[in-house]
Amino acid sequence: MDEGNVVQIWNSLDEVPRDFGPCVVTLGNFDGLHLGHQEVLGQVRAEAKARGALSVALTFDPHPALIHRPESAPAQIMGLPDKLAAMESLGLDGVLILPYTLEFAQQTAEEFVRNVFVDTLGACTVVVGHDVRFGRANSGDLATMVSLGADLGFDVVVVNDEGHDRRWSSTWVREALHKGDVDTAAQVLGRSHTMSGEVVHGAARGRELGFPTANLSPDACGIIPADGVYAGWLTDDDGHRWPAAISVGSNPTFVGVSRQVEAFVIDRPQEPVEAFNLYGRHVVVEFVKRLRGMVAYTGAEALIEQMHHDVEQSRAILG
Repeated sequence: MDEGNVVQIWNSLDEVPRDFGPCVVTLGNFDGLHLGHQEVLGQVRAEAKARGALSVALTFDPHPALIHRPESAPAQIMGLPDKLAAMESLGLDGVLILPYTLEFAQQTAEEFVRNVFVDTLGACTVVVGHDVRFGRANSGDLATMVSLGADLGFDVVVVNDEGHDRRWSSTWVREALHKGDVDTAAQVLGRSHTMSGEVVHGAARGRELGFPTANLSPDACGIIPADGVYAGWLTDDDGHRWPAAISVGSNPTFVGVSRQVEAFVIDRPQEPVEAFNLYGRHVVVEFVKRLRGMVAYTGAEALIEQMHHDVEQSRAILG
């Protein structure tokens, strides 16, 4: 892929051009697009360059677990738009998003590989991990893929994920975020964890205390880390990025407050006021460091004093 090219996004098999290929392709949910995923996609790009082919990632929407076991499906680290943006930044030629349904899941391993990899994408190489599973009831594994490659005319490249104390995984990221350990999450992701969504009106309690906050909509994308206060960044839809002190939780100092994510922009522009109106706008909140857990204070004065301290700590951490 030449630098500056825009990745092609296809939302169904029918959208892929009929003359597409040859390509080097991999498949996965890629939730979080952590370092392990980045290693696989880097291998895809390297193989594609070596073979004069195109690099493609195949993913699913929604996550298969939401279809097969919605009651126990894992929380998604990032939303689909954020995942696609991250994939685009890695320089792929194409991303195929397959709508995942119970009907789709009934394909045998061979039907899936033949329909998607061979007939649609013209794959010359498939890049997978040792634990790859695919097809009806996850019946296909690495040996199946190698066998199908020999029969259908594509090579299989296995990514070596050894050499790490623990295998990079979306599960590891979720575990860290549920503890508020954004440092470990960042180490696995290769970047700070983010949430994205629309800024909505809250109870204006922060404004009354002298700390007006941007409140993320309840349907914002991304896992909400453990309750507490974090140093981080807020980026608006114009690309402006500001240091922020971020509060996660129900604020136990006040009764009847639901759980929310709100960011106080440090040293925010004061004039003109309308230039810093974030309501209704899409923002990205980035979690850099957890400062403390959520604490119930005896009154507003003690809380305000703590908030001043949180802001100074955040300013120091963010430089």
